[in-house]
Amino acid sequence: MVEKVISLEDVSLVDFLGVENNHIKEVAAAFPMSKIISRGNEIRVMGTQPEIVRITDILQSLLQHYQKYGKITNENVRHYLTANGGSVAPPHVLEDEKDVILYGTKGVVVKAKTANQRLMVEKAAENDLLFAIGPAGTGKTYTAVAIAVQALKEKKVKKLIITRPAVEAGENLGFLPGNLEEKIDPYLRPIYDALDDMIQGEKLKFYLENRIVEIAPLAYMRGRTLNNAFILLDEAQNTTPSQMKMFLTRMGPSSKVIITGDKTQVDLPKNQKSGLRDALETLKNVKGIGFVELDGRDVVRHRLVKEILEAYERKEKE
Repeated sequence: MVEKVISLEDVSLVDFLGVENNHIKEVAAAFPMSKIISRGNEIRVMGTQPEIVRITDILQSLLQHYQKYGKITNENVRHYLTANGGSVAPPHVLEDEKDVILYGTKGVVVKAKTANQRLMVEKAAENDLLFAIGPAGTGKTYTAVAIAVQALKEKKVKKLIITRPAVEAGENLGFLPGNLEEKIDPYLRPIYDALDDMIQGEKLKFYLENRIVEIAPLAYMRGRTLNNAFILLDEAQNTTPSQMKMFLTRMGPSSKVIITGDKTQVDLPKNQKSGLRDALETLKNVKGIGFVELDGRDVVRHRLVKEILEAYERKEKE
């Protein structure tokens, strides 16, 4: 008998193995002459050499499926058991992948839902620096996080860094309890919500603890050179010109950057120019920088959000 050990790294064991290990039991039932044992994050396979090769192919295909789609179903297991070599992807999951950015957690499919969101995906692939500007609800932050997570999952970068300026939106941080990180955390909540949709819980915890995914106020970026990383600057309209320049000069070799912001929601003092506006004016003719302007047509929240934005735009023109 030959023995093979397969390690399950960065995998939710319940999602991969199935409830009460049903997925692995189904594979084992198809090979009664072999023995398949799941212990912790390892699967031990014992049997003849030909069966070991076949079982390993099936388990590796299931692992690749899980890494791409974020889940395994009984139907998937049966498909790979009957597929030639266990490597053919189930046809039903390939129905319409054109606008899919990535497959998230709990079956969430993260897609570019509008023309400008699709343009964001294209421009991010073409440029190392992308400005995505638009009002609330246009999905610019969510799409940017998805693009960055996809790059991390595909090992195109080693780190994902997400930052926001610590500017108060009508609130006084000094009166909030806790240290600076605890005070800023609520402002970063939309980022955490997006990551929860895209990275399985245990894996996200591992990434955060090992600083593979880092979420921090913009002030923490000073003095750093960010290499082989995907960096997102959100709420960029609340940076000052000097902060924006500081951030932009953090780019190291093999870095990718997406900057998102809303020019209509600046929370800086009235006499302070927005670093986002300044950067858009200064860098508009620099080659290698992409620009995408989202608008009311890209709103993917409640239908009233689009009408609210249009009403405010009409008022500003009066």
